[in-house]
Amino acid sequence: MVAPVVIIKEVISKKDLRDFIYLPKYIYISYKNWVPPVYDDERKFHNPKHNKMIAGCDVIRVLAYKNGDLAGRIMGIIHHGYNQQHNERTARFFQFDCIDDKEVSYALIHFIEDWAKAKGMTNIIGPFGFSDKDPQGAQIEGFEYLPVIVTPTNPPYLPKLIEAEGYVKNEDCVSYKLPVPQKLPEVYEGIYTRLAANKKIELVEFTTKRQMKPYIVPVLRLVNETYTSLFGFVPMSEAEMKKLAAQYMFVLDPECIKVVQTAQKEIIAFIVAMPDMSRGLQKAKGKILPFGFIYMLRDAKKATQLNLMLGAIKHRYRGIGLNVLMAKALIQTALRRGFTLIDSHLILENNTRMCAELANLGGKIYKRYRIYKKDL
Repeated sequence: MVAPVVIIKEVISKKDLRDFIYLPKYIYISYKNWVPPVYDDERKFHNPKHNKMIAGCDVIRVLAYKNGDLAGRIMGIIHHGYNQQHNERTARFFQFDCIDDKEVSYALIHFIEDWAKAKGMTNIIGPFGFSDKDPQGAQIEGFEYLPVIVTPTNPPYLPKLIEAEGYVKNEDCVSYKLPVPQKLPEVYEGIYTRLAANKKIELVEFTTKRQMKPYIVPVLRLVNETYTSLFGFVPMSEAEMKKLAAQYMFVLDPECIKVVQTAQKEIIAFIVAMPDMSRGLQKAKGKILPFGFIYMLRDAKKATQLNLMLGAIKHRYRGIGLNVLMAKALIQTALRRGFTLIDSHLILENNTRMCAELANLGGKIYKRYRIYKKDL
């Protein structure tokens, strides 16, 4: 009997890249809670014309074949700008997917490790992409629940394959699920009443995308200003902001976005949420056109879960209750629209303040995602 052979092939041709992008679709076909990405976004992610971060990084993509059959993929990234800024020699692995086979996972992971060592790197983390805006970590808890948009999705065996190669915890991100409260705690209601009467600030709410559009890039500038200390954060250029705005415009729900500005129209806080559309994305099979967007929007209209996506408060305005002002407005919208649950999206486990606020509102951790590390 011929021993199984694992062959690693670097992605070079257009066909290779297509195989790389669509591989999870085939190997996770029996995993009922796998939700595909938006494939148009995936193609743009791997295209230097659309993803400007590729130019400043060393990038490699490889496929694994076992006995001639496509069996896995992995991407290696060395982000030179981030490494220089943080005085690191860190490589990253990303988009690691494979069949439940230690020979395949060993071949893929060790290929990237050898590649990273040859380039002078001393350690490696992953799954982690170009920045914290890419789906980060491997899911290790909460597999019975569907993932939400822009979060990792993988079968339970994948973290075990990573750990088998000597990887240990670097950072955990958690997701909270909480029932939409009928009423905020009394202390929060008092804060809301005080801020709602403050003439120096204004809560801005939207009913149309046209109203919302002028605020998107200023909101993303606030992200650049306030997220600098977060793990893996890379500031966005103006071009990247406009690209991100265009990418998500069709799924944004104006009523689920709240902005706070001063009387002088300076944006000082915001929160973005969207109705869950995971089932719709499954039905669309990751394709927006020609009819996939209909499944997604239809699913969003009947969703009972609201997913928090992004939020920030300008540093000098923290601690005065702007989070309560926005939360109250969002909860009122959620109750009016019939939402019963809120998903917090990914929060770093060591963000104790945010975790405490969600716990105070009745939230419980129901998913966990792990970014691993290993010395090379």
